[in-house]
Amino acid sequence: MDMDMGPGSGSSSSGSSMTGSSSMMTIFFTASDTPLYSQAWTPTSVGTYAGTCVFCIILATLFRLILAFKARVESRWLDAELERRYVVVPGKPELAQRVSQDPSSKRMTLSENGVEEDVIVVTKRHSDVRPWRMSIDPLRALLDTLVAGIGYLLMIAVMSMNVGYFLSVLGGTFLGSLLVGRYVAIMEH
Repeated sequence: MDMDMGPGSGSSSSGSSMTGSSSMMTIFFTASDTPLYSQAWTPTSVGTYAGTCVFCIILATLFRLILAFKARVESRWLDAELERRYVVVPGKPELAQRVSQDPSSKRMTLSENGVEEDVIVVTKRHSDVRPWRMSIDPLRALLDTLVAGIGYLLMIAVMSMNVGYFLSVLGGTFLGSLLVGRYVAIMEH
């Protein structure tokens, strides 16, 4: 393939085609025989083109479903981490002793219906980095890889510049967000 794109190279100056075996369209078009992902996946009729568009809709919907699933499991993992039980280790100071010596804790009297209790209020220290866990992090990495892979496949479909594929990806995104968008919002906020 001749990669010289100078003025005398014989390539089109409009940017809509390149010399050699690959070409990239810079405008949307409506051809029903646009390959998707490989030359082997080239629709040969209106029916196979419609089937390819349905595949794009399903793939985009699946993308949103996986994002919602990831948001839900992240929320569950965080809840489980915050509810983790701690074991008293012999020779270490007890929790009550450590809390009473903690400068961020405040001793108060809690009163309800005339009954008073002496309590200690401790402010929670929030860490942006959670500890690495063998039970969680490999699954998190797998989900992130799956999200990236499907996202790239959707990007390739859109970058084909085929209007049908583009609208199918948008339609699938709409459908997926309509079904499970409220769960993804948990992760985004």
